[in-house]
Amino acid sequence: MIKKLLWIVCLVACTASAFAQTEPTAYRSVVNRFMLYYNRNQADSVFAMFGPEAKATMPVEKNRQVLTQLQAQIGGLQQATFAGMAQNVATYKADFQKSTLTMKISLANDGKISGLFFDNYQSAKTNVPAAASLGANEMPLSVKTLAGTINGTLALPKQATGKVPVVLIVAASGATDRDGNKPKLNLMPDTYKLLATNLAQNGIASLRYDKRQVDPTLTAAKEKNMHFSDLVDDAVTLVTQLHDDPRFSKVVVLGHSEGSLVGMLTCDGQPVNGFISVEGESESGDKILMEEAKAQPEFIRNNLKAVIDTMRKGKVNEVVDPSIYSIARTSIQPYLMSWMYIDPIKVIKRMKQPILLIQGTNDLQVSTANGEKLKKAKSEAKLVTITGMNYVLRDAPTETERNIATYNQPGLPLKPELITTIVDFVNSLK
Repeated sequence: MIKKLLWIVCLVACTASAFAQTEPTAYRSVVNRFMLYYNRNQADSVFAMFGPEAKATMPVEKNRQVLTQLQAQIGGLQQATFAGMAQNVATYKADFQKSTLTMKISLANDGKISGLFFDNYQSAKTNVPAAASLGANEMPLSVKTLAGTINGTLALPKQATGKVPVVLIVAASGATDRDGNKPKLNLMPDTYKLLATNLAQNGIASLRYDKRQVDPTLTAAKEKNMHFSDLVDDAVTLVTQLHDDPRFSKVVVLGHSEGSLVGMLTCDGQPVNGFISVEGESESGDKILMEEAKAQPEFIRNNLKAVIDTMRKGKVNEVVDPSIYSIARTSIQPYLMSWMYIDPIKVIKRMKQPILLIQGTNDLQVSTANGEKLKKAKSEAKLVTITGMNYVLRDAPTETERNIATYNQPGLPLKPELITTIVDFVNSLK
């Protein structure tokens, strides 16, 4: 029973019946930070948010144990919806992957958490679909290859008559599934599912698919044999499948983030009518990794630099500090090396297809400078900068916590300008 695992940190029960209807900004900021740290399994960062009373009630080691247990039993915290406020205690409906709980939180004058309480959610849960399929007929699609099976979802416009364009959606880095989610990191924005729905509503079909890293049977031994070219091979296989399908008039490849580079390489010599890069990178993999590490403590940056320097020599670093294991473990280094040697600037210069480059101004991971560099390398490409759009293609503020909070809000719509830009480009292709 979930209640046996509830996390209680010295919260005084509140009996007042009147609740404030407006969520205090300070509480939302704390909740967003808690969601971020909890979903990343950063127990010590959660502990640092506690005030003295909370730390005394939930010592650091106990906090780690409880957080680990919660993750194992109910999964990631996808959304926290404000329900009311009474006597400095805010109540939220907390939607986890496997359960919905009531979360109560109180803050001290210094903004630290003085009380945190989870209990079983009493009201009936109402689920709002993250991406309603109003304009799409969706069907599973599986393609067998020598390396295994590619599993995806084909979305067709409901009102289509005759042949329609089709967009192959190539996912971002890591274990990203066909819907644009990263279950292993508890990030569930449903970005590609929403994109497919929007495209279908505009008469455009799409195919989205699970990356190889999503495979639940992926072991360290299998991972060691994975290379960047494997991702390109999968995309090329699907391009061939779509091109040979009589239902489609033209094939367009759309790559998101790392998928942009995969998509560029996929287009080489293939029957692709156009290419769309969304939040695409302009630098090689080693530079991207070091850039992302700038916000980390010096010892993490130094550990990562040592591994990258070894990989630049074509060697695997057998000893990896635990602080960088998630991104540079020994088994993933062959893949990283195969990625590091590819220069997106050189690749885009070779491309023959019409190109659309889309960058959002509020992307915390990929700056607009990347789009500008790609445009400079390929002058005939069209560059569209969308004000306010972030990495998961939503309208988001520049403030980090609130921006990242959108990564777990599948109910938020995609930026409307993104859809119109893509639709116009696809329809313009011959």
